Amino acid sequence: MNNEGIWDDRINGESVRNSGSRRMQSGRSHRKADEAIIVDPETSIPQPPTKPGEIWLRGSFIMKGYVGDEEATAAILDREGWLRTGDLGYIDREGFLFYVDRIKELIKYKGYQVAPAELEHQLHSHPDIVDAAVVPYPDERVGQVPVAFVVRKHGSTIDESEIKEFIAKQVAPYKKIRRVIFISSIPRNSPGKVLRKDLIKLALSTAISKL
Repeated sequence: MNNEGIWDDRINGESVRNSGSRRMQSGRSHRKADEAIIVDPETSIPQPPTKPGEIWLRGSFIMKGYVGDEEATAAILDREGWLRTGDLGYIDREGFLFYVDRIKELIKYKGYQVAPAELEHQLHSHPDIVDAAVVPYPDERVGQVPVAFVVRKHGSTIDESEIKEFIAKQVAPYKKIRRVIFISSIPRNSPGKVLRKDLIKLALSTAISKL
């Protein structure tokens, strides 16, 4: 079982809050032994409530490791049986666990981390936007900046500046979208997951003189 398979099982049937994060009861999942903690992805130090970090899981539903591959097992399981999911999330003060995004998909802006899913949720809330996806674009000054691919509603004349302003009003300065690329459809695989690598290649092939 892979990490995403575990999340599919835990998230199924749970509610989704307006933030775009998925909510589930921490430590009270389908089986009594299941546990979840949030740790700093760099230091593995447990984080306090509301502070984001990597989601670690432990319980009877977690795999024991990879047969005949101790190195791979050590990379995903710690000595106490915690599974490193590679997912970013946080636990609120009520004890609910929120999934935010995959850590590997975070946009690294200076010392900040921007979750594409958060920006995509906000873009989808605009009445003139049918679909959207956000990917990182390299920048020499800050590392990476968020670039949005947007599918406009038929007949809409919304432009790049309007979309950037719409997002800027809702997020911290470092999360602002720096470029909007209009596209006819967002590439997805059969389960509906955004093909971010394809969009990154498209962004890189698009002449961007200034972000």
